[in-house]
Amino acid sequence: MEKRLSLRKDKDFQKVYKKNFACYNRDFTVLVKDNGTNTPRFGFTISKKVGKAHTRNSLKRKLREIIRLHYKNLNGVDIVIIPKKHTTEFDYKKLKSSLGHALNQAFKKKKIYYAK
Repeated sequence: MEKRLSLRKDKDFQKVYKKNFACYNRDFTVLVKDNGTNTPRFGFTISKKVGKAHTRNSLKRKLREIIRLHYKNLNGVDIVIIPKKHTTEFDYKKLKSSLGHALNQAFKKKKIYYAK
């Protein structure tokens, strides 16, 4: 995933945490906030409860790849994705479908649409 598509600073994450629209499913929490630009930015928050560092990093790499391939055409939003602990057991296909479900729910409720 490109650097310009990433939330990198703590203050950016804090803005999304404070003023956001949240959407949940049993596997993910998705926080969405308009950012006023033409590019989307994504961030991942994975706590130590999920597992050791190599487990968290593996999950983060899979999520970044899913975002890179399928969701980089979103416009003007900051998105923070928070996976639940049991998502470390998912294979790539199940992870992709569950994340897609959570993001689609957020887009429908927030009325954010993306160009394919």
